[in-house]
Amino acid sequence: MNLLDYLPSVPDFPKPGILFKDISPLLADQKAFSYAIDKLYALSDFCEFDFVLGIESRGFIFATALAQVSQKGLVLARKPNKLPNQVYSESYGLEYGSDTLEIQQAILPKNAKVLLIDDVLATGGTLIAGANLVKKAGAQVAGTLVLLEILDLMGSQRLAQANIDSKSLIQI
Repeated sequence: MNLLDYLPSVPDFPKPGILFKDISPLLADQKAFSYAIDKLYALSDFCEFDFVLGIESRGFIFATALAQVSQKGLVLARKPNKLPNQVYSESYGLEYGSDTLEIQQAILPKNAKVLLIDDVLATGGTLIAGANLVKKAGAQVAGTLVLLEILDLMGSQRLAQANIDSKSLIQI
């Protein structure tokens, strides 16, 4: 199955010059989504992990399914002011702006091994921010896993420079 058939490109979204990959058709097709999760699960064997951390918002979808299949705990990295209690925050740059992620301070046990999940790896800023949150919590970054990597934006090189192992199911 060619998953790229389920990931159409949308030019100039969310801003001019950005080529957005829409995951909605993949999610809507039960066979394609199931196939993607099976492949991501198989790819996750590159590291040992106790928790899956999903990055808001599309990363939640893949992280939830992967946590279920791998029988691991799920942690959410959210946008600001979406979580109760005390949080760790990390700001980062995007290819089209900046943003901030947060996780609850008490959610991860110390030294837990955490696999970060997102839908797309572009410049790597979002996953590096997520990794920094994991470290602030006293846990360990086991690695990162994404559905789609945009090679020209060199995100995997930035992750490697930060000593973060990464895998992607599809590269374009």
